[in-house]
Amino acid sequence: MSAATDSASLEDTATVGFQIIALAKDKPGGINNDDLVAAIPEVKPEHRVQALNKLLQEGVLEILKKGTTLIYRLKDPSKKSTAPKDIDNEEKIIYNIIEEGGNKGIWIRDIRVKSNLIMTQLNKVLKQLENKKLIKAVKSVNASKKKVYMLYNLEPDRSITGGAWYQDQDFEAEFVDVLNQQCLRFLRMKRESAKECRDGPLAVQKLSYCSVGDVHKFISDLGISKISLDEDDLETILKTVVYDGKAESIPTAEGKYLYKAIEAPMSSPGLVQMPCGICPVIRNCSDCGAITPKLCSYINEWLD
Repeated sequence: MSAATDSASLEDTATVGFQIIALAKDKPGGINNDDLVAAIPEVKPEHRVQALNKLLQEGVLEILKKGTTLIYRLKDPSKKSTAPKDIDNEEKIIYNIIEEGGNKGIWIRDIRVKSNLIMTQLNKVLKQLENKKLIKAVKSVNASKKKVYMLYNLEPDRSITGGAWYQDQDFEAEFVDVLNQQCLRFLRMKRESAKECRDGPLAVQKLSYCSVGDVHKFISDLGISKISLDEDDLETILKTVVYDGKAESIPTAEGKYLYKAIEAPMSSPGLVQMPCGICPVIRNCSDCGAITPKLCSYINEWLD
């Protein structure tokens, strides 16, 4: 083929490409092959295919599937796909759908609905993309028997992995308890240290509070965690200390919180601790009858 012929062929492809772009602009929802045939009937099928492939490779168009029909749509410039150029159309469709899921991933059911591929074909395409290390399957802590798919190079969102508190979908209760105890220990150390201040009760009160950053440094220096914990992780632990009634928090002007250990409340009187203090039928209890202290199983268990 001569250079002149090659040049003419390129010009024809570019001309058809401009016609396809103009048609796609008129139909933002996308165009199919029938739309192209109706709009540019004079263009040979092979030239139309060449122009479409070029626009797809250049990222001008994106390809979708509606039922069994391929749809071509102008791509949003702000959503540039990272799909490799050497994958086929079905792989590109699945790749783009998974890419939209971001680091929270997407369920295989949703991929099937969006792609309209049958399950056997979808599984085949997913396997191909996994083998090429373009996507990966990640187990979710919210549904251990289900997997979500995301791009291979993405770090899964905390809502998927459970963050620092989960290991292989199992909640690390013992690890959380240790952190809870150490955070509380630091708050109490801070409170006791503040009591040495001689500038008055307000100064003692102010020095008793500490920031999440202070706690984070303390826990990091202890070296009790094998994984990297950030300040958000430790604020979660500090909130559990507050919920346990062992600390309190106050907001700052910056929208953050300061934390302080609080003194343990007085122990409950003996009457409240014994079953009689919370017994719902104490009004019916007497020396005789069906309800008596001698026959009360709750008192016997408490005494034992």
